[in-house]
Amino acid sequence: MEEYIVDSLSIAPMIDSAEVITKSGINSLDTVWVLIAAMLVFFMQPGFALVEAGFTRSKNTANILMKNFVDFMSGSFLYWMIGFGIMYGAGSSLFGEIHLFDFSFFGDTNVPSEATLIFQTVFCATTATIVSGAMAERTKFSMYLLVSIIISVLIYPIEGHWSWGGGWMSEMGFHDFAGSTVVHACGGFLAFAGAIVLGPRIGKYTKNGNSAPIPGHNLTLGALGVFILWFGWFGFNPGSQLSATGDVNAIAISHVMCTTNMAGCMGGLAALILTWIVYGKPSLSLVCNGILAGLVGVTAGCDAISIGGAAIIGLVCGCAMVGSVALIDHVLHVDDPVGAVSVHGVCGVLGTLMTGLFARDGGLFYGGGWHMLGVQAIGALAVVCWAFGLGMLTFLILKKVHGIRVSPRVEEEGLDIYEHGETAYNSL
Repeated sequence: MEEYIVDSLSIAPMIDSAEVITKSGINSLDTVWVLIAAMLVFFMQPGFALVEAGFTRSKNTANILMKNFVDFMSGSFLYWMIGFGIMYGAGSSLFGEIHLFDFSFFGDTNVPSEATLIFQTVFCATTATIVSGAMAERTKFSMYLLVSIIISVLIYPIEGHWSWGGGWMSEMGFHDFAGSTVVHACGGFLAFAGAIVLGPRIGKYTKNGNSAPIPGHNLTLGALGVFILWFGWFGFNPGSQLSATGDVNAIAISHVMCTTNMAGCMGGLAALILTWIVYGKPSLSLVCNGILAGLVGVTAGCDAISIGGAAIIGLVCGCAMVGSVALIDHVLHVDDPVGAVSVHGVCGVLGTLMTGLFARDGGLFYGGGWHMLGVQAIGALAVVCWAFGLGMLTFLILKKVHGIRVSPRVEEEGLDIYEHGETAYNSL
């Protein structure tokens, strides 16, 4: 009898909760879709880790892997603590609200607020991870941890509010479906600021100013990382539909998956052909970045453009990435070991602008006039200035107060031993 009473008491709240869920409009299929998409975007973290590790030297591999873990671990906690409220709180057109450890304010949607929180958390972690590649092989781990915290708490949530949280860019009509600007351009130009303040790696540039190649230690890892990122992008972009119920959403998800894939393919092909023509041989490392460039570029307008438009965006971004890598390295003498600035920063902006050209509803090439292109340009410029400006301020303050670069001895012998007391590769 007592057992029956306990069971009855434990079941009653469950029935009440089910009734509340039914009345609130939460949809089970939509929830499962958003959670699966969040898992796919989370799986991009090991993709980034492998790309960055493969494209840098073996003596810094443990450091690279550790930074990717830190981005997600600290980002998850801090975004839950304060970032989500800043990004999605009602607030003003510039800033959300402070909701410490509270996301329940984000209600009345088709999925539970917990599903929204985890989906947006993995996006926040992606932004922070982009920065680590450009700052690889010479950054103090403690200082990088601080940078990751500042991105998750302040830089990303505020500019994210402008577009996705109902802020001034959203009111203006800015279109960034899954984050070419909000995620990738923000991370890319933060990375640019970090690489400038840090300075180049020892031996990267000769006394005459010529760039000396510093090859990554394992292109196999790098290529595998790109395949994983490509796979994860099928959660990143289609998942941003945030619903899988009904014919309209089914068609939208299918369309976004096709445009996403096409842009990645054409970005890689563009890099392959261009490097073959310019350098005499097709470069695997640049083809890998070309694929990512196409994926980054299409992320803003993957829902609004045709598959043909996605192919053109991929081609343009693949070519632009190759040119940008050469410009940043050989002309500007900014050392970006993995090409993060070119892939995420340059191509994030380009893809956002080209949405204003190729969007089937409002794009310049579809009779929509210049309005949408102008809005896209203003939004992209605002985020670039915010990310680069606040990034420079952050890095310069840290450099002045504590220093953000390891000593020459640590850099030459590798960060793994000095920063972490272990190496990724140990001979038997």
